[in-house]
Amino acid sequence: MQSTLRAFGVFVIFACTSVAWLVLGGVMSSRARSQELASRDRVSDLWGSAQTQAPPEIVLIPGEPLPGAQGPEGLRQSPSSTNIAVDLTLDQRLKGLTWYSLYDVQFDGGWTYKNETGKAGILHIAFALPDPSAVYDAFRLTVDGADVKEAPANGVFSVDMPIRAGQEVKIAAAYKSRGLDEWRYARRDGAAPLRNFSLRMTTSFGDIDFPAQTLSPSSKERKGAGYELGWNFEQLVSGFGVGMVMPKRIQPGELASSLAFSAPISLFFFFLIVAVLARLRNLDIHPINYFFLGAAFFSFHLLFAYSVDHLPILAAFALSSVLSVGMVVSYLRLVVSSRFAYREAAAAQLVYLVGFSLAHFWEGFTGLTLTVLSVLTLLLLMLLTGRIRWSEVLRAKRDVPAGPFGEAGPNAGAAWPSAPSSTT
Repeated sequence: MQSTLRAFGVFVIFACTSVAWLVLGGVMSSRARSQELASRDRVSDLWGSAQTQAPPEIVLIPGEPLPGAQGPEGLRQSPSSTNIAVDLTLDQRLKGLTWYSLYDVQFDGGWTYKNETGKAGILHIAFALPDPSAVYDAFRLTVDGADVKEAPANGVFSVDMPIRAGQEVKIAAAYKSRGLDEWRYARRDGAAPLRNFSLRMTTSFGDIDFPAQTLSPSSKERKGAGYELGWNFEQLVSGFGVGMVMPKRIQPGELASSLAFSAPISLFFFFLIVAVLARLRNLDIHPINYFFLGAAFFSFHLLFAYSVDHLPILAAFALSSVLSVGMVVSYLRLVVSSRFAYREAAAAQLVYLVGFSLAHFWEGFTGLTLTVLSVLTLLLLMLLTGRIRWSEVLRAKRDVPAGPFGEAGPNAGAAWPSAPSSTT
């Protein structure tokens, strides 16, 4: 009966600690979302949003144009050649519990159009800025070397000019701007031919990734801390464009929430190892002792959650780890022995708490880490209990009420192998 009550007590302690972790995880998740929503608008006002630069819209209106006849009433054309240089410089900023992947972009594009329709007419050229509300420094737009000085309408510059059959027109645009998360060069009207297309992109970062529905580069060369990427096509028909996703840092709020939600797994493994070792060595570890061990585990996540927005992530993680491990070791040194505290308990906590938490820093490895820990824990328990004669243990249990949590009756050591515990 006493064994059952102790086991139930430990289960209640584990369940209550797990509920506390779920509450902490929910609070951190809500806190991170509210801060992100509050700060994203301010960040966008300062840095703009994700930018998509489109090629110039070229429309040929054959013959003499009718009054107001331009744009969609003409023949939509594609550039005969494209030559673009883009330089992306990453500038990540932390606001509250959220890292924002900001970037500076320097764009320099040139397009050539040749009237191969055999008809003269009016050529309508429209160049749209990627974000009408963004800031553009050193902006320049020329058509056949002449600056376009007309004020844009909703971020779109337009020019109408007469064109002869076979005439070639050169368009050039350049600017410096700032954006958020990703940059693209893509058409806005679906698939179209890309003739003599060349785009060279340089990055200040090496962790490159490409957005969905974009083309892979034709060439890639390391340049310092970043890359020089090239897209070169002679004749391609595609609705996909070219783009780059800015590297993302570990989000402190999401990490703190994820650690709290998965913490019961760590505590379960730790309690299991401590309970088995306590029973094998006839150590008297009371459920109240398990309560303080659970609280020491919880202190790791509580301190990390509320220090990570004031300290670098690794510094907050190291501080929380040292505090939690120090609390467990110091406590078990008094409850059991120095040897048990410094060797078995500290090693188990480093594996199940610190090691398992570290796996959350690498996306996609949490499940693998949990699987490996489960298998290794099973192997350890098999090795620790391999010499036990379970028929004798179960027979002795009917005679002497001894549970798996360290309580020892007068014959508790008869069936389980025991080892003398070292003194403090």
